[in-house]
Amino acid sequence: MDTDVKTRITDLRTIGPASTQDDCIVIIYSKEIDLGKRYVLQGPKLSIGRGQENGIVLEADSVSRRHAAFELRNGRWWVCDLGSTNGTYVNHQQVKEHALEKGDLVKVGDTIFKYLTGSDVEAMYHEEIYRMTIVDGLTQVHNKRFLLEALEKEIARARRYDRPLALLMFDIDHFKNINDGFGHLAGDQVLKDLAQVVVGRIRREEIVGRYGGEEFMIILPETDGKGASELAEQVRKRVEQSEFVFDKEKIPVTISVGVGALSRGNIDVSGFIKIADENLYRAKNEGRNRVVG
Repeated sequence: MDTDVKTRITDLRTIGPASTQDDCIVIIYSKEIDLGKRYVLQGPKLSIGRGQENGIVLEADSVSRRHAAFELRNGRWWVCDLGSTNGTYVNHQQVKEHALEKGDLVKVGDTIFKYLTGSDVEAMYHEEIYRMTIVDGLTQVHNKRFLLEALEKEIARARRYDRPLALLMFDIDHFKNINDGFGHLAGDQVLKDLAQVVVGRIRREEIVGRYGGEEFMIILPETDGKGASELAEQVRKRVEQSEFVFDKEKIPVTISVGVGALSRGNIDVSGFIKIADENLYRAKNEGRNRVVG
C-alpha cells in the first residue's frame, strides 16, 4: 500500500509562517509532493504543470506539461484549465475556469489543493495541518491513524460498560481492474464516491474511515454481530446499486465485507481487526460482493 506516502506531512519549519494577508493553496492529497506544502498566491498568475517552467511542478503522468493556472482578476483568484489532457477539477466538478471560494478543493492530476483566504488564513492553515492528521485527503473520511485511536477508545468503553461493539472491514472488488481499465484518476474518483455513498448510510455515532488503499473500516458502537451483519448487507447493496461515473463512463463497483463483533475474551485492537479482516478475506475467496461474519 502507498498510504504512508499519502499521509506524510511536511515539517512546518520547512514552510515558514503564513501571512495573514496572503491567499494560499495547501496540498491536502498527493502521491508526489509532501502533504501540507503551502504556496502563496501572488499575482498575476501561478501556473501548474509537469514542465519545469511552471510555478508549481507536479511530476506525474496524469498532469499535462502546462495543465492549469491560478489567475488574479479584479482582486479575486480564479483557476483556469490550460487545455490539459485529464482536466482540472474544483470540488470534484471539471471546470474550464472557476472563481475560487474559501475552502474550495482544486484537483490537478492526482494532487488536491485546498484554497485558503481571508484575514484568518494563518489559523485556517494550521487547522488544515491538524485535519491532515485525522482525515484522508482524497476521500474526506477519517484516516487509519484516527480509526485505530477511535477503536482503542471504543473497545475500552465497551469493556467498561459491558456494551456491544462491532467492526466492518470492506474493500472494493477487483479494484486493480478499475485502475487498469479506466485509469488511476478513475480509481481515485471511485474511492471518493464510495466514501460518500457509505457516509450517507451510517449514523452519526458510527465511524467510517479509509484504512488503506481501497480498504475501509466502519466502527459500530452499541451494535452486536447480528446488527452489524444487517448493516453490512445494506451498505453492500447500496454500493452495488449506486452509479459510479468517471469521464462519462460508468464503472461497475461492488464491495466485499467482513464483520467482527467484540467477544468477552481479552482482545486488543489488532486482534479485533484481525477477526473482521479474516472474514473479509473469506468473503473475497467465496466469490466477492458478499458479507461474511
